[in-house]
Amino acid sequence: MDLASDLSALALMAALPERPIRTYPALLSTEADALAWVRAGAPEGALVVADYQVAARGRGGLPWEVRPGLDLSFSLVLRPRLAPEREGWLYTVATSALADVLGEESTIEWPDEVRREGDRIAAVGVQAELGPEVDNWAVVTFLVPDHPSARAGLLAELVEAIEARYGSPSSEVLGDYVPRCETVGRMVRARLIPLGPNGQEVTGRAVSSLKDGALVIETPEDRRVIVRPQALGLLEEPIVDEEPTPRWAPTD
Repeated sequence: MDLASDLSALALMAALPERPIRTYPALLSTEADALAWVRAGAPEGALVVADYQVAARGRGGLPWEVRPGLDLSFSLVLRPRLAPEREGWLYTVATSALADVLGEESTIEWPDEVRREGDRIAAVGVQAELGPEVDNWAVVTFLVPDHPSARAGLLAELVEAIEARYGSPSSEVLGDYVPRCETVGRMVRARLIPLGPNGQEVTGRAVSSLKDGALVIETPEDRRVIVRPQALGLLEEPIVDEEPTPRWAPTD
């Protein structure tokens, strides 16, 4: 498979000069390549891009389809100074940046999607290792479907927006994020990892998001419960007439 001209090394070097970039015609997944690179010492800001991916994955290993010549998908290396419990903040940063670039009509579906008129127009996945005794790193992977041309220019816009949000105060990011997040204000059922008939779940109204990327859910018993992106298996509409059974740590 030949590498599309808009994702060639030359095109990417012109759009993103002086940045470590690996670009491929086809790859198992940009996330897997970036994970190997970051563990070998890749610097913050390094990028892995591929025209086609055989087994692309998003949040929690959810499968993505990345079509050659049509979709833009890439992985970005970060070296965040975050406590382990704040890993989910990277979802807030990444989806905010996507919405910045993809237009005023873009909305956010917590924790990992950007939508327009109900349709997904972008998605995010995060893998991270954070803590006081490790060499902090994160690989943030993006999927933006249906961009068949000029993908190098779009990639440059997205990376600039991501790094701007990443470097902004959390209060500023949240101030823009919450009004865009269509999940807030809606009744939801959060099914937690591991999924299954005996898995934990929380049902109630989503009322806010926090500086660790968590969603705050208010249950019918007036308890506020936090659900972090890294603990979420599936977010869905609650079953009608279902008796809610919150089984997650309350915030109060």
